[in-house]
Amino acid sequence: MARSSNFMSTLRDQKGWRTCFCSSIIPATTVFIFLLFLGSTEKIQIHKVIVGNLGNNNSKCESECSRPPGSETLPQGIVTKTSNLERRPLWGSPEKTNTSTSLFAAAVGIKQKNNVEKMVQKFLESDFVVMLFHYDGIVDQWKDDFNWSSSVIHVSADNQTKWWFAKRFLHPDIVAEYEYIFLWDEDLGVENFNPHRYLSIVKVEGLEISQPALDIEKSEVHHLITARSRRSKIHRRAYKHDGKGIQCDENSTGPPCTGFIEVMAPVFSKAAWRCVWYMMQNDLIHAWGLDLQLGYCAQGARTQNIGVVDVEYIVHYGLPTLGEPDQVKLEETPKEKKVTNISVYFDIILLYIYNLSQTSPLYLQEPSQSNGVNKRIEVRRQSYNEFKVFRRRWKKAAEMDKCWNDLYPDELLKQGSSWPQF
Repeated sequence: MARSSNFMSTLRDQKGWRTCFCSSIIPATTVFIFLLFLGSTEKIQIHKVIVGNLGNNNSKCESECSRPPGSETLPQGIVTKTSNLERRPLWGSPEKTNTSTSLFAAAVGIKQKNNVEKMVQKFLESDFVVMLFHYDGIVDQWKDDFNWSSSVIHVSADNQTKWWFAKRFLHPDIVAEYEYIFLWDEDLGVENFNPHRYLSIVKVEGLEISQPALDIEKSEVHHLITARSRRSKIHRRAYKHDGKGIQCDENSTGPPCTGFIEVMAPVFSKAAWRCVWYMMQNDLIHAWGLDLQLGYCAQGARTQNIGVVDVEYIVHYGLPTLGEPDQVKLEETPKEKKVTNISVYFDIILLYIYNLSQTSPLYLQEPSQSNGVNKRIEVRRQSYNEFKVFRRRWKKAAEMDKCWNDLYPDELLKQGSSWPQF
């Protein structure tokens, strides 16, 4: 009997069996034994009663199969599957009931505190939960300079991107109470942006993944689809007929013409964020290539569920912050500027040269602490390398998963070995 008990315990400990074992093997075995030894009408009646009771227990056991791994030894009513970012007092009740249904998170540095302050004020006034990721390790100065600092959540880790922070601190079960997650850069102007109005539009239009449009007179614009249109409330596609690079028209079905946003100011629904979080790679902290694949997380047709909101728009100052040398002073209050892509052109040229050869030219060798340009080059080169790694991983995963149905088999990510020329 002891040996049998040990055998059952071992089976229950095996992955995939656990509590589900009781709902399948035991009832079947019991029925088999009774069928062998019961024969009379009276015994059959007893058998029906026993089997009926087993059926009731079977139903109860089946519910245990859906429990989170590791919680099998706990009573189901005590298991708490999700959490939130609401802070609790050390004693007594909270001063006010938490009514926040959306989260704003951004990676920030103290050099951009004035601009970040404007962003935070906008979202706090709209009853958002605000979470700041400090990539420069400076937290106390925010508390000294801004009264609202005690109302937001601070997370600090030196020289990490917002995607590194998000993968580790915005797990879908942690942010499950929030209907929308804003994951923004710090160099955005929000003078013409209202979070409440933005979300009301997103809900009416059914956008699962979105971003506010960019003011083209004052922003650094990288992709045509992100540029603001004055003639529409929102738009879901761009049109491009200049003969250079990828052309976009009403027949286009994928990025960068439709089903695409840039990741400097993305807004995700709760369902879309759960999918995106799983797609994010732990070690690919710059997230290059992620924007091309967001359509897989659109909870439906990417041409309909991904869009850009024109009437609530922002300014993208395009300031290089993370990875910049300490001696480079950045403007604390960015000046509005017209579209200028000089830095972008430089990056594209650099990446093109690097793509021609796997051996690094002289100016791509180990960065010097006294050379401000090299640090930025290294960040860009790392980003491009991560894009190539992400592409290879996606291709391998798609080939190995025989049960997966590719919704968009003509993805740019699978074409060629170079960065797509938009």
